Amino acid sequence: MSPETILYIIIAAVISLIISVFMYGYKSKYTGNLRWLFGVLRFITLFSILLLLINPKFKSETYTVVKPQLPVVIDNSSSITELGQAENAAQVINILKNSEALNERFDVSYFQFGNGFNAFDSLSFSENNTNISKAFSSINELYDTNDVPLLLVSDGNQTLGEDYEFATRNLKGAVYPIILGDSTKYTDLRILQLNTNRYAFLNNKFPVEAVLVYNGTGSKQSQFTISQGNAVVHRETVSFSEQDNTKTISVTLPASSVGLQRYTATIAPLADEKNKVNNSKRFAVEVIDQATNVLIVSKILHPDLGMLKKSITTNEQRTVTFKKPSEAASILNDYQLVILYQPDRTFSSVYQEINTLNKNTFVIAGTSTDWNFVNNAQELYKKEMTNQLENVSARLNLNYGTFAIDPIGFGDFPPLKSQFGELNVIVPHEIVLEQTVDGFGSGSPMLATMELNGTRHAIWDGEELWKWRAQSYLREKSFEDFDNFIGKLVQYLASNKRRSRLEVSSETFYYNNNPLKISAQYFDKNFVFDNRASVSISVVNDETKQRQVFPLLLKNNYYEVDLSSLNSGEYNFTVSVQNEEVARSGNFTILEFDIEKQFLNANISKLNRLAAKTNGASFFPSEINSLIDKLVNDDTYRATQKSEQKVVPLIDWKYLLGLIILCLALEWFIRKYNGLI
Repeated sequence: MSPETILYIIIAAVISLIISVFMYGYKSKYTGNLRWLFGVLRFITLFSILLLLINPKFKSETYTVVKPQLPVVIDNSSSITELGQAENAAQVINILKNSEALNERFDVSYFQFGNGFNAFDSLSFSENNTNISKAFSSINELYDTNDVPLLLVSDGNQTLGEDYEFATRNLKGAVYPIILGDSTKYTDLRILQLNTNRYAFLNNKFPVEAVLVYNGTGSKQSQFTISQGNAVVHRETVSFSEQDNTKTISVTLPASSVGLQRYTATIAPLADEKNKVNNSKRFAVEVIDQATNVLIVSKILHPDLGMLKKSITTNEQRTVTFKKPSEAASILNDYQLVILYQPDRTFSSVYQEINTLNKNTFVIAGTSTDWNFVNNAQELYKKEMTNQLENVSARLNLNYGTFAIDPIGFGDFPPLKSQFGELNVIVPHEIVLEQTVDGFGSGSPMLATMELNGTRHAIWDGEELWKWRAQSYLREKSFEDFDNFIGKLVQYLASNKRRSRLEVSSETFYYNNNPLKISAQYFDKNFVFDNRASVSISVVNDETKQRQVFPLLLKNNYYEVDLSSLNSGEYNFTVSVQNEEVARSGNFTILEFDIEKQFLNANISKLNRLAAKTNGASFFPSEINSLIDKLVNDDTYRATQKSEQKVVPLIDWKYLLGLIILCLALEWFIRKYNGLI
């Protein structure tokens, strides 16, 4: 309390005393006892009221002891069961939870990971992937203080995500791996990696690359084969030694028939191998007889062009060709989609041929676009001409319904460059991205799509799209989200297929260690996306004839179902809408491949390097008590005392108001009792 406030309180007390003495001490008509009683009550009342007006503030300080944090992350993948370590994992968790010394010293939290990262519930050891780097990044987000130790209960065999040995750069504390597995080395021959295209073109050849690894002593020979059904399409003998223990086999296979072609790559197991599951891998290639050909016409060189090719050709069913305007007009009929990058008057012959052939177009405008020419060359949209440039950002139109779009953080992407002015789309259209400037909508579309006379078109007003792809990678550590967005846009524009009220998107085959998702869009009779529909999928296994029905859940502007729980095999499916005579059917194949069964033992050397790199130490389950002693006796991890100061104004003290009411009521009662009122 400040000296000024104390002075005000003293003045208030003096004023209250003077008024009370004047009222009941100076020429008062009351007797002695009543004079003193009324004077005291009036002094308390006046002083309390003046205190409320002054409203002094009182400070209170409380102290709490905060234990150091200790997150424990547990591997819940199926490889733990395959290595026979499920019981050891459960025992480790039980000891940690029941350790009085550990729980008294630390605030212990438990988490589990596999495909993702979750709070600890119960261990099933059924996850079909191990993403240790995801666990590290999640812990880093949850605990932003320094020197937070981390207990990692795992076999160290990662199958998904960034290499966890290098993902520790953002961790602020030591990592203590508890290694689930032993150091016994077994003789093993396995297919470490198999690389192939997802699609191939009819009557062409497609590459297959297999990386074979031998662990053992001495020299060995084995047969590597690739078979299709009962036919062997490739065979060769491979030799290994203790020094030369890795071989890369590259072959090309013919794509002789259309459809899904299934293959099995096998390296013949050695006589003394323990794990023979990793000696073979199944893969599939979908042979297609026609590709989607995309032509990009540009007069200038720009990083956006490289971005477009990368994003579009992520899907192997698409090809991209670059041409200058003078070269493009004569070959337009060979392409399903023509992308015009920053057109100007040199594009005159291209636009004439586009109008003659009724080709689908995708125009990307920017600082080099000649809008005087573009406004006269087509009748889909117009833009006011100025000589000024501006930086524009984007906001996703969540009501866009032509095709499904995931919100990938468009509003957080860097601004694009555009010519200042309003873009006016004349024909019926849908806005994909709205243009914003400094967070406020400009009323102008950035990206819009339209259909006219059986053709499809899009206009994207903004250059430097390559920055968006780069930003997407920085945020997600993958180009997949942005490439999928561009892929969906190109897929829509490159097709003249008539839209149906129920659109279903699925793949012809999936690997059972990857997510299996099928999406659908349902439109009402006016072709407006209906987010109130009840959409379901019926899945039938070809072999067992077992039928399962799953609901599709609404996600933004489409419905989606995750069928990752299905076993490997061939399936037929039908997507239908309740109370509507609308349905779509298809089929897919789930290829069996359990990557968690590929390991013989724990990756001890990598876990040891991880511990050393973070100034931690690694332990086996039998050494768990030593780990507890080390943590408990380590002075680096100390409890901290935190103080919390609260400032409470007197006006919040309700008892003072009650005291004022009590004094006034008591004075009135005494006066009434003595017949003074």
